[in-house]
Amino acid sequence: MSLIERVQSILLRPKQTWPVVAAESADVASIYSGYVAILAAIPAIAGFIGLTLIGVGGFGISYHMPIVGGIIRMIVSYVLSLVMVFVLALIVDALAPTFGGTKNQIQALKLVAYASTAGFVGGIFSIIPSLSILGLLCGLYSIYLIYSGIAVLMRCPPEKAGAYTAVVIVCAIVVGVILGALIALVSPAGRMGMGGFASSATSNMTIKTPDGATVTINPNSMAEIAKRMEAAGQRAQVAQNSGDPATAGKAVGEMMAAMTGGNATPIAASDLKALLPDAIGDMPRTSFEANGGQAMGISASSAKASYGNGDRHLDLSITDTGGLAGLATMAGWANMTMDKESDGKIEKVYKDGARTMHEEYRKDGSHGEATVILANGVIVEAEGSHVDMDTLKKVLASVDLGKIEAMKRAAK
Repeated sequence: MSLIERVQSILLRPKQTWPVVAAESADVASIYSGYVAILAAIPAIAGFIGLTLIGVGGFGISYHMPIVGGIIRMIVSYVLSLVMVFVLALIVDALAPTFGGTKNQIQALKLVAYASTAGFVGGIFSIIPSLSILGLLCGLYSIYLIYSGIAVLMRCPPEKAGAYTAVVIVCAIVVGVILGALIALVSPAGRMGMGGFASSATSNMTIKTPDGATVTINPNSMAEIAKRMEAAGQRAQVAQNSGDPATAGKAVGEMMAAMTGGNATPIAASDLKALLPDAIGDMPRTSFEANGGQAMGISASSAKASYGNGDRHLDLSITDTGGLAGLATMAGWANMTMDKESDGKIEKVYKDGARTMHEEYRKDGSHGEATVILANGVIVEAEGSHVDMDTLKKVLASVDLGKIEAMKRAAK
């Protein structure tokens, strides 16, 4: 059964579909690579587009999350949603005997993974903030999906399915609050947004927003990541069977990296720092910092410098999302175009060869941002106060973007 057919059947015919799911042969790797990892990308990608490229607003106030911050939030929310599925499956399995059921980790994972379908698919509404309530309603339908399948997969008496489901949902809320707090550490805003969505099994998926922006997502990118995950998952399964904790831990890390496209280490933060100039025009450098690190198979590095002279201020940053490049490709934001003007503000997203350019500035010159996403996934961003857009674009060009694109990443 194809991914689209499974989504349709679990949402429209859950009672008939759960016995089929229960009888299927599966393991952790196949469930994640063939289903969870792909659908979990929907709310993460939609949230990124909604918060960074479309923005949220009300009562005359508009907010756009910076693109770098949005990408970090996207990857964190994506990974934590994968973790959420696994943790909740462990809880379902542990509770089974309490409600007269049979413990089975794979069946518990099937239940949580497929019951999460409604929430994952509903995550597409995160593109337009005003419609976010619809995503919540979709998530509530997942409760019914758990209820309709818990007796079938965990073999508990039907009369105890309601109580079993209730306890699982309470646990899910607790886990969700904890993971939500982790997401909040990298995001001042929660999940918001929604928009129009059209797709097919073989063609690109196109999202159109009321602002006139369009985003094209190539499902082949998702398929490539799924293939990498499948291979990494098979290695993880072999390592787990070997009983070697160190080997198993490394294999799990590889699987997490495959989920996010993290197949290379980022450019060293010290190398990025060396690209930052000592001064920009008549604005000397006032501070700088460089950071790099890795967690759960995800790695990134960045360098940032601040410049100033009087009331003129500018921040210049270079971020290598080496460990996030695969998911960023899935997001499809590099295929987005936008040209809008409102409330004295102009925003544009356009292509410059293989690069994606994002400009946002106020007509009065009080604030402006210029970002370029290079073909190799490195992001260079200039943000200034009382600095015009032409200056910001010249600042980006002065960093030697071609040199950055030519830099080699070391394979993991």
